[in-house]
Amino acid sequence: MGFILATKMRRSSRLLEFTALLVISILCLVIIFIKEDIRPKKPSNHFQINRRESTYQNRPQKPTSESAGVSTWVHCERNESAANVSGFSSLPVHIQDFLFYRHCRHFPMLLDVPDKCRGPHKSADVFLLLVIKSSPANYDRREVLRKTWAKERLQNGVWIHRIFLSGTTGTGFEKRKLNKLLQLENREHNDILQWDFNDSFFNLTLKQILFLEWMDKNCRQARFLLNGDDDIFANTDNMVDYLQSLKDNDGDKHLFAGHLIRYVGPIRESGSKYYVPVQVQESDSYPPYCGGGGFLLSGNTAMVIYKMTHTIPILPIDDVYMGMCLEKAGLGPESHFGVRTAGLDVPSQNVDTYDPCYYREIILVHRFLPHQIYIMWHGIHEPNLKCSNSQGSL
Repeated sequence: MGFILATKMRRSSRLLEFTALLVISILCLVIIFIKEDIRPKKPSNHFQINRRESTYQNRPQKPTSESAGVSTWVHCERNESAANVSGFSSLPVHIQDFLFYRHCRHFPMLLDVPDKCRGPHKSADVFLLLVIKSSPANYDRREVLRKTWAKERLQNGVWIHRIFLSGTTGTGFEKRKLNKLLQLENREHNDILQWDFNDSFFNLTLKQILFLEWMDKNCRQARFLLNGDDDIFANTDNMVDYLQSLKDNDGDKHLFAGHLIRYVGPIRESGSKYYVPVQVQESDSYPPYCGGGGFLLSGNTAMVIYKMTHTIPILPIDDVYMGMCLEKAGLGPESHFGVRTAGLDVPSQNVDTYDPCYYREIILVHRFLPHQIYIMWHGIHEPNLKCSNSQGSL
């Protein structure tokens, strides 16, 4: 009897030990699963990265790199010391924001066309790259330009290519809808660069810098560029003629030509769109520059300007900033009679100011509506167009 009792006790002890080990094992597994659930998960691909960062709507970002070679993005913190600038509290909110984030130059890229110039080593085949600033909602302008002066084509034996530069606008549903619009356009036309920053007037300089960074990586040997807005009428046929006529300059020498502006300085009236207070720009004078509606430059000059951007703080007026970069490089802009960013002066009020005869010899005119661009492009190419000498000599 004693032997049987001892055997039962040993079995019970072993059973208790086994049960205790089982309970401990289960508890360990539970703890492991809990830790896995609360541990932040890394995104598995680039698409997820962009979706995660889209929650930082219109917020500055800066790039970091992981060992796997996939770019990720972290928030670019605002410069709190900007609030210590004298008179900061009296500045308009958009200028305060500009000063807080002036140092931020890197943003997530939402749309890219790295093969636009057939790669950096074949980009010399691009004679003229049309670089067009366009906000997301301006679909009608982009569509008209694709069918008219910005059509990608072989002109006089050289290639014209096109690219649109865009940021983002709106928030929430509106932002997603416009981003989808650009995605669909880019899928069809392969011609949009988009970054996740607020596409506003004060961010036009940022847009220029981001493009130049892209050009340096993907299209640095392009011969010439037209840099302009999406509301200009450009006679790109004449543009090619002019660029081909340049002596000893195939894009490898300095060129920066447009509507030359000199002897001006910052506008200090707070109600102006171009208001630049002393907290942003202390000097009362600007260097010579060309009106930002549209100007021509060589690929060589574009790359020189890009180098200068690394050492010059951002100024919100983009055309003036380009002039600053030229000045620092010891270069300067020049005037071209055919570039009319201030509009075209027709000699009489009794004639049609949109008569194609006045535009057949020019290179660029600012402020056109989409339907006017479409009509004018076909007008100047009308085979039976007859013009007097005075109409062709503006």
